[in-house]
Amino acid sequence: MERAIILSSLAASGTDTAPQRLTELAAELDIPAADLLVVAGHPVPAELLPPERDAGVMRQFAYRVSHCDHSQLATLEAFVRSLPRVAAPEPFVPPGWPGRRPAETRFAAALGGLIRNRGFGIRELPFMGLSLSTLHGMVWRWDPSPHRRQQLLIYSGCCRRG
Repeated sequence: MERAIILSSLAASGTDTAPQRLTELAAELDIPAADLLVVAGHPVPAELLPPERDAGVMRQFAYRVSHCDHSQLATLEAFVRSLPRVAAPEPFVPPGWPGRRPAETRFAAALGGLIRNRGFGIRELPFMGLSLSTLHGMVWRWDPSPHRRQQLLIYSGCCRRG
């Protein structure tokens, strides 16, 4: 429960926390530093963002990964972690905002930032069963709705896999 309290606190007033402290806290919580910076309302440095990705390949990957069971996901994660890290051959181009419009609410900004941290665009997420208009709405304005919690749970399952 402490983890949820820390994340809630950072979501509410994380801009007061130094980015260096957020990076340390991310390591303690075993959360990517880029994600904790987004939750706290800080910009994500380019070196923490994923390289530019081919959208078609990402759609295919996301579709296939959505059908993996837990052991297959663990095997895939172990494989990806074993790959050597190599410098990008081209200058880094940060991924764009995933929505059509900039976020109007703090929660929508955090959700869009988490999507961007994974190198996805909106078109790579519909395999979750949500329409493009719903996804665009989620990263633009997060209005209270009885369906939002369920939509977020679907999305969070995708993020853990992505």
